[in-house]
Amino acid sequence: MSRTGENIYRRKDGRWEGRYIKARTASGKAIYGYVYSKSYREVKQRLAQASILVNEEKEVSSFNKQCNTAVSFCSVAEEWMDIVRTQVKESTFRRYHNLLRTYIFPEFNGILSEQITDSYLEHFCRMLLQSGGRKRNGLSPKTVLDILSVIKMILQFANDQGYPVVSGGKTVFVKQYKKQMRILSVQEQQVLCHYLQTDFNPWNRGILLCLFTGIRIGEICALKWEDISFLEKTVYIHKTMQRIQNDIGVNPKTKVVVTTPKSECSIRHIPLPDELLCLLSGCCFNPQGYFLTDSEYKYMEPRTMQNHFKAALKKTSLEIMNFHSLRHTFATRCIENGFDVKSLSEILGHANVNITMNRYVHPSMELKRENMQKLSSLFSVE
Repeated sequence: MSRTGENIYRRKDGRWEGRYIKARTASGKAIYGYVYSKSYREVKQRLAQASILVNEEKEVSSFNKQCNTAVSFCSVAEEWMDIVRTQVKESTFRRYHNLLRTYIFPEFNGILSEQITDSYLEHFCRMLLQSGGRKRNGLSPKTVLDILSVIKMILQFANDQGYPVVSGGKTVFVKQYKKQMRILSVQEQQVLCHYLQTDFNPWNRGILLCLFTGIRIGEICALKWEDISFLEKTVYIHKTMQRIQNDIGVNPKTKVVVTTPKSECSIRHIPLPDELLCLLSGCCFNPQGYFLTDSEYKYMEPRTMQNHFKAALKKTSLEIMNFHSLRHTFATRCIENGFDVKSLSEILGHANVNITMNRYVHPSMELKRENMQKLSSLFSVE
């Protein structure tokens, strides 16, 4: 038991142990150091000495950073990457790593952190939009925005660490244009549903489940039969699958990982329609197996699932579209059928209803006509 107000403890082996904070991570989490002795008094003396050394090191480090006017942005970025690697998902870290190596480091090589101004960042973003990428035909606004976000995080980190920084990039923005997403019409959805039920193989039932729940391609690939409750009539979404890059020089170059979804909101229980449950209940399956393969060890990765979806579209003579269109189609059908937006937002796993309305709701021409006809009553003359 420790003495009151002190981090000094009597160990089971009879020795005394003292604990002190020698550093903190970027998120503020304490990193502890330890001292040991046969007596309480000596441990207390050693703790005092350790505290003095820690404070002196902090002062020297802070002084060196303030005096160092030749800190390169790339060296700060490397330092940031070492810290952030333990704080984010592996897939997120790989994304940061690729953006840095591919786009940021080649341009910022030899540039000091204090030389990066808002005008410099604006010029860099324009260059990426106009001539970035392997083919030099420009990157998408979304990719440039991701690159800019990484730069801003590194500049903020540099400022927090006491490195000389003149800009945080707060006034630099990349305008994004809303991309038109292909949505299945009611008639097209009926054609696709008929085909999927007629040829009810594992991947077709996966497509059907996505069409009537709005779950993402990574979520359906990671789904297992045990996540479906026929008693409660729900599907539990708590895992996602994706292929990411391995470390440089490691073979194979990529690997498939199954992790928790990108946010807590994406972990959710989704009620299932009775007709869909009836179809699924007729399947012979292994409770511990993957939904798309019925095997505990064999899975179907997102790229393969996307190919099966394209094959289904070809067989039904429907226009080729991205798998994510199923999620948009689901959200649009829900709104057309009178769903309240809050319920839909939670089913889709969104943090707020604005994301649902702005990104996933695409009113059909039929719905627009129906709403416009409500104005007809204004023309009536008594």
